[in-house]
Amino acid sequence: MSNRVCSVFVKLIVLSMLVFTVCATGCVIGSGDTGSFVATGSMTVPRGMHTASLLNNGVVLIAGGTQDGTTPLASAEVYDSNLGTFTATGSMAAPRMLHTATLLQTGMVLIAGGATESARCSASAELYDPSAGTFTATGSMTVPRASHTATLLNNGMVLIAGGVTESTVGTVSVELYDPSAGTFTATGSMSVPRASHTATLLNNGADNGMVLIAGGTQDGTPALASAEVYDSSAGMFGATSAMSAARVYHTATLLSVGWVLITGGVDDGISLMSAELWDGEFLAPGSMTAARYAHTATLLRDGTVLVAGGEDTDEGPLGSAESYDPTAGAFTATGSMTVARSWHTATSLPDGRVLIAGGTSDGVTAGASAELYEPPPTAPDGGIRDIDAGLFD
Repeated sequence: MSNRVCSVFVKLIVLSMLVFTVCATGCVIGSGDTGSFVATGSMTVPRGMHTASLLNNGVVLIAGGTQDGTTPLASAEVYDSNLGTFTATGSMAAPRMLHTATLLQTGMVLIAGGATESARCSASAELYDPSAGTFTATGSMTVPRASHTATLLNNGMVLIAGGVTESTVGTVSVELYDPSAGTFTATGSMSVPRASHTATLLNNGADNGMVLIAGGTQDGTPALASAEVYDSSAGMFGATSAMSAARVYHTATLLSVGWVLITGGVDDGISLMSAELWDGEFLAPGSMTAARYAHTATLLRDGTVLVAGGEDTDEGPLGSAESYDPTAGAFTATGSMTVARSWHTATSLPDGRVLIAGGTSDGVTAGASAELYEPPPTAPDGGIRDIDAGLFD
């Protein structure tokens, strides 16, 4: 039984994709001052549940994922925003989906865990070297895991938290990766088991950083409303208030003012429209223009947040997108994507655009298409807006 938990959890994710798939929404390219989406080059292979990392040289590394919801990929590729093209790069040592990818202070990318062959959870990890375009094995995690989180701390260490293991759907175990030694070491445990949660490095002046852990699931269903904060200096977790709604497959975005925006998710088969803010506690529940989960939320240069795609309880994968403005405390619909998609990635590029790549458009089968979000004109100085509200209307 224990060695099949990871496989069962992967199947639960695929089933959730099937349950919520009814039809794909129509897609109209938006325009005007709400921002617009424009198609760009396609990936070398279709992918969903993959990772995307902006490298120090300005290109985006796309790694792993799945084409059919069950079979993981080992291939990787890079996107050049100047050329608008994807090019194959070295393959990972192991095929992976539901893994993590973290850009280290050294410029290398740490790929950790995920579901590999036969949907087994993996403890293996590897490093991508952008200069050589190759992956090299590094130390293994203390626990095999998938659907976990990986957060780069201010001291260069990486916090690996929770996820699915070979014995539990959600685990409390946490470990740290030390790039200088290439090793993982267990650290304090979370208060409750979690998988498919969010982890956000806070901007609160702490020496090594504090991380907000929110939501997720213990056993596949239902979702969790609880949250906690990891103090990296002490290596311990502390309690914080619970969210207004239990949620999994949601997003958490650190705003320019230091607040954390939580959007959407799903709980007990119902896709959520609600959103909330955290600043030491969760406050002021608000609503998006559409219910969505398995979507993306990306901080833009002007301090607004682009929320794109995902899945709705009734309509399946969504092409719609919206923007959250902290100054107004409200969500506003923006241009729609060229393709309805969920389980995709969204990466902020150096020039302010956002690369949207892959994902599923029929709930299971991944696509290779990609597009760019062109944000509306910023303030004359191109700087971040003066944000002082940080609340929902």
